[in-house]
Amino acid sequence: MSTPAKHKKGAKKHYKCAILTISTSKYRNKEEGEADIGDLSGKIANEFVTKNGHEVVYHDVLPDKEDKIYEGITKALDTGADFIITSGGTGLTKNDITIEVVSEFADKRIPGFGELFRLKSYEEIGTAAILSRAFAGAVNGKVIFCLPGSPDAVGLALEQIIMPEIAHIMKHVRE
Repeated sequence: MSTPAKHKKGAKKHYKCAILTISTSKYRNKEEGEADIGDLSGKIANEFVTKNGHEVVYHDVLPDKEDKIYEGITKALDTGADFIITSGGTGLTKNDITIEVVSEFADKRIPGFGELFRLKSYEEIGTAAILSRAFAGAVNGKVIFCLPGSPDAVGLALEQIIMPEIAHIMKHVRE
């Protein structure tokens, strides 16, 4: 048995997930009662999570505001979610504050996630990958992954990194 297989052995296979889309424009659409608020990244995250046998226990759309992001993360943690996926707010504009808010929650940072995400992104989009501040951190035996708002970025992170490793990651953050 390979070393990675040994590490994954005995890890639970199914987890509860919360999904938060952080986008002021999509939040406005939600507040205005539009049937289709345009949350394609959230839909993609939901599809990947459920397709891989996990349960989405909470899904919300939040504006790019520190207090709302903080409240959203707190609520997601309180739902019993084992891991949280956020999309949006990881870039370099003044409104991109997701990383700053989420990092306040993190007991431990998982720098390899952001590094690997940017490598995988570079393979697809070239040097523009440097603009992403994708982040992951452990919070009291749970994990938060902060992804860019692009639907392609969400798909890439979930398909190539998070879903293949979630059981392994959860096993270690709970030891």
